[in-house]
Amino acid sequence: MKVDFAVACDYALVDQYGKLSVLGIFQHIWVANFPTVHPRMHLVVRLKGKRTEIGEHRIVIRLLDAEQNEVLSGTGTVTFSEPPAGVLEIEAGTVLAFDVPFQRSGRYQFEVTVDGSVEAVVPITVSQSPRAERTDTSNLH
Repeated sequence: MKVDFAVACDYALVDQYGKLSVLGIFQHIWVANFPTVHPRMHLVVRLKGKRTEIGEHRIVIRLLDAEQNEVLSGTGTVTFSEPPAGVLEIEAGTVLAFDVPFQRSGRYQFEVTVDGSVEAVVPITVSQSPRAERTDTSNLH
């Protein structure tokens, strides 16, 4: 079982037929100040495997800061059923939504582990937004 792709985005969904829709892929976030919470970040992961890999697979998602400290984590399983006759590859997309806390600027990464092996890393950098210089217009007429 391998991760076909993994991305951070603004919004994603998997429809009733398994079609994955992804909107607003990004790797950098600008924030007003720290600490902060980035609301509703979606992490999209699509898994692919061989027909011989049907069954249950354990998934671990961890968000790590630049010092490899865990910011958040979650675990779960994905179960692949027997595909139709003639289909040699199995796949599944999943969308996870997080309200992500960031204590400081820097590099972060989502680490996606499948069956005990790190299969994908999704980097995210976070920076404080440069403040626009304010012009005092109170004396202008």
